[in-house]
Amino acid sequence: MLTSKSFVKKTKRGSVIKVVREHYLRDDIWCGSEVCDICLQEAPVLERHPQIDSDLCDFPHYVLPDTNVLLHQIDILEDNIIKNVILLQTVQQEAKHRSLPVHKRMRDIIANTDKKFYVFTNEHHKETYSERKPGESPNDYSDRLIRQAAKWYKDHLERARKQGSKVTDGDDESGVSVVLLTNDMANRDKAREDGMLAYTVHEYVKSLIAKPELIDRLAQITSAENERKKRDSDISSDGGRKVLFPEHMSATQLQSAVKNGTVKQGTFHASSENFREGHVSIHGEEQMIFIKGLANQNRAVNGDIVAIVILPKHQWTCPSSVVAVDKADKEEEGEKDFEEGENSDSSRPANSQPTGKVVGIVKRNWRPYCGVLQPSNNMEGTRHLFMAAEKKIPKIRIETRQAASLQGQRIIVSIDSWPRNSRYPMGHFVRLLGEIGDRDTENEVLLLEHDVPHLPFSESVLSFLPKMPWGITEEDVKVREDLRHLDICSVDPPGCTDIDDALHCRELDNGNLEVGVHIADVTHFIRPGNALDDEAFNRGTTVYLVDKRIDMVPELLSSNLCSLRGNEERFAFTCIWEVTHKAEIVSTRFTKSIICSRAAFTYEEAQLRIDDKSMNDNVTLGLRGLNRLAKILKQKRLDNGALVLASPEIRFSMDSETHDPIEVQQKEMRETNSMVEEFMLLANISVAKKIHEEFPQCATLRRHPTPSPSSYEPVIKAALAKGVELEVDSGHALAQSLDKAVIPDEPFFNNLLRMMTTRCMTQALYFSSGTLPFEDFFHYGLAAPIYTHFTSPIRRYSDILVHRALAVAIHADQSYPSLLDKQNVQTMCNHMNIRHRMAQYAGRASVALHTQIFLKDKILDEEGFIIFVRKNAVQVFIPKYGFEGTLFLRGPDKDKDGLFKYNEEECTQSAGNVTLRGFDKVRVQISAETSNIQHQKLRMKLVEPKVSGFSVDPQPAEPTREVESQPPPTKKQRRGGP
Repeated sequence: MLTSKSFVKKTKRGSVIKVVREHYLRDDIWCGSEVCDICLQEAPVLERHPQIDSDLCDFPHYVLPDTNVLLHQIDILEDNIIKNVILLQTVQQEAKHRSLPVHKRMRDIIANTDKKFYVFTNEHHKETYSERKPGESPNDYSDRLIRQAAKWYKDHLERARKQGSKVTDGDDESGVSVVLLTNDMANRDKAREDGMLAYTVHEYVKSLIAKPELIDRLAQITSAENERKKRDSDISSDGGRKVLFPEHMSATQLQSAVKNGTVKQGTFHASSENFREGHVSIHGEEQMIFIKGLANQNRAVNGDIVAIVILPKHQWTCPSSVVAVDKADKEEEGEKDFEEGENSDSSRPANSQPTGKVVGIVKRNWRPYCGVLQPSNNMEGTRHLFMAAEKKIPKIRIETRQAASLQGQRIIVSIDSWPRNSRYPMGHFVRLLGEIGDRDTENEVLLLEHDVPHLPFSESVLSFLPKMPWGITEEDVKVREDLRHLDICSVDPPGCTDIDDALHCRELDNGNLEVGVHIADVTHFIRPGNALDDEAFNRGTTVYLVDKRIDMVPELLSSNLCSLRGNEERFAFTCIWEVTHKAEIVSTRFTKSIICSRAAFTYEEAQLRIDDKSMNDNVTLGLRGLNRLAKILKQKRLDNGALVLASPEIRFSMDSETHDPIEVQQKEMRETNSMVEEFMLLANISVAKKIHEEFPQCATLRRHPTPSPSSYEPVIKAALAKGVELEVDSGHALAQSLDKAVIPDEPFFNNLLRMMTTRCMTQALYFSSGTLPFEDFFHYGLAAPIYTHFTSPIRRYSDILVHRALAVAIHADQSYPSLLDKQNVQTMCNHMNIRHRMAQYAGRASVALHTQIFLKDKILDEEGFIIFVRKNAVQVFIPKYGFEGTLFLRGPDKDKDGLFKYNEEECTQSAGNVTLRGFDKVRVQISAETSNIQHQKLRMKLVEPKVSGFSVDPQPAEPTREVESQPPPTKKQRRGGP
């Protein structure tokens, strides 16, 4: 059965065509209920006796939510008490269109058989489908389809109860009812007029006897009209202010304004140092727009897509040099903060930058936030403030009746709305994570806050793993090059189990050398488009924390079948060069291979073999050859302008029983670290050239944009104060000036200068080759015209894409459509860039967490170096622990002039005969600060140089988040370079 509709359509070329749209209808779609004996069904989903203890619905019933309930109350629907739910096709499709995150959560609920969610395709059922009426709005049409389906279910189940053969003695005579949940009052009233049971979510949830605490999880944005008015009235009375923020432009107004250029659209980035400031990055424009003041931020939350208006030039200003202290322990102080820091300057600063204000919200990018409830004098009340772990997120007002029991606990809260007359956004409690300070809880928080997928791999994903026992067959040998005769070995950090690269070097008969890089052939086991591939892409990268590893692929692959372990046969993707003894490349080839590594060395073990002149076996000779060639390759890179940068690298020794850190050490770098890195870089460059040659429009590459000279200004200014001049006109000039920047009496100066230079750079990015001109492929840090990631497919999905492209290029595998679609590749690159960045941040957060644990109950005096001077503080780097903190030079409640005087022109802080500048060595006292239950920090106190009369109580110094920069290789990155 079908309905059809035809209409004429004008094409872009001006011709007129007739379009016929057919909509197929059926009369055999199941209702999904075990009660029904009318429908032909094999496995009913909805139970025969659905029971929920409710004051409002004390009878067996199914729940049927409308679209807005699904979109805004997904936290309620996910709770275990909510079962036997009819999910209409209309609701499902509209939710997918309006919110992909909700759609994904909905799919997870449907897949959970215990939840009993049944998807009913109402728009293809002949009795529940109806065409849209003339003049009917899309929303009214959707509501009518939902009511029509609910009415059909009511009548259908009643008919089934009366004539069904499944009704036996003892069954409830009343059968099963259907309860429509909607927060649209008009929709609810129309449903009731048709004789249906219809309630708001708030009415229904408040009636649930078994779980009264579920009320806390109600999103307030869709509460009943009278409750909304009451809440808004309560809000407007806070502080006696009716309206705090300007009204946002409507969607129609924004669309018109963006089109005619009167407003710009971009992403809002809140400052982590001053909550009153932020920036908006506009696509295609290098310079960001500065936003100063909460009123000008106009309820934008970090990550939102916003519309802004650029202010007149005489109103432009610049970020404050004051580090804001989070002092608002009480709600009233938070309201006072709203009035502070707004645009009150009468004159334009000399270093002003384009400044604007938010006039509308294009898209909210809110997510669930981890954090704690702010302590209050009235914990028995229902209205409380939530403090997010992410400093860029404002406090959130929630209503909860569990405040007393939630004290000292990490919780998750979602934002629902942000009215104009509220200092804070409104939200609701989602779930409890665990006790503050508990290691598992804190790890869960940092994974959630950095959006790291970390749930166990599902059965559908695991089903695509190879069956064990696994072995190499005769057929495998026929289609691969057998390299098991080569003396191959791997060199990795201690304890490494995901070994994805190995090396060999041997002398050829013609006097040249053969060098091979052998990379785990992960793509043999992960085929495009299956559940295992989808999960690997979603995760994007393996995440390394101090005490655990979150794998991108299941352990059977990461630590076994794909890991190039010693003395075990494995599949590899091999790159082989013939090189001269001067490291000049004669030829390059790629092949799918079978290898058997002779040994899996640590860096230290490999170094000992190279240095031990008594060892002359083939493996050791190969290592010596590799090490000698690597030094030549590195020098060539440096001569071309490659940078040697720096970042803090520390290692924790853990207690075997408590798993607490008991010692912190700086990681030791050996020649073997550099040896492996050089050949991984060479492999990546060689593969990049090959895949770009074969697929110039859709190769997955990696670029590092050249920083603008202005981005170096802070480090140039700080270096000049020490008599050192940096040249930043080119990477080569910068590299040379960094090499010359040596102060004999200050051995750490050069390393610190390289660290600060690193932070001035932008992040390296994956991209599709067809989206940029070749000159933009350049990798600034490596001084390489073209680059990619090939060498770590166990832990990076980018390398999987590169392996697939390379396999097609050498005719070792078949292609597939999405691999050759440059826009699809770019979309995947965008996702991988986000995952890569979040994994880095999560790793740094894990180091900060364990540093905090290590310093708990300790008071230590340590050497540090000033890296930035601010108006009220200096930022100090502590090399021993690899962290950076803020040393406040005056407390927030002290006299504004204070003892220290800030010189903005020279960027110094002076008190008496003591002057603090960038790169100066200081000695500070470090202790753990635990009074702030949310942001547990390290407290710094100045010990040396001593300043007479300086007794300001130090403020807690939270380790400062690094800017998005191009970091040097870490112990994981060393295999693939930056």
